[in-house]
Amino acid sequence: QVQLVESGGGLVQAGGSLRLSCAASGLTSSTYAMGWFRQAPGKEREFVAALSWMTVIYADSVKGRFTISRGNAKNTVYLQMNSLKPEDTAVYYCAADTTPVAVTSAGNYDYWGQGTQVTVSS
Repeated sequence: QVQLVESGGGLVQAGGSLRLSCAASGLTSSTYAMGWFRQAPGKEREFVAALSWMTVIYADSVKGRFTISRGNAKNTVYLQMNSLKPEDTAVYYCAADTTPVAVTSAGNYDYWGQGTQVTVSS
């Protein structure tokens, strides 16, 4: 059974930083693409960043501020978030795609975590 567990969310002032972690268990391959999405109240879930073994992609709104990376153990994915803005406030979700291609569409991802709240105060 695949499980994705996010951690690292919290309350931070604008301009601050947070690092989100996603611990994956039950994945049968280290070549899965992993992604981060977020959902603000009243809005649809939106793509933030994703990586595969050969590609890293970011939403324009976070490019240059957020960095997605894999841990040494390959079953952990991080999202380093710098220069945070109030509009970054959302529940952040980790997702795994069984195909080894990083994509922006949430419908392509097969497994999801429960989410972690990030709140950025102005």
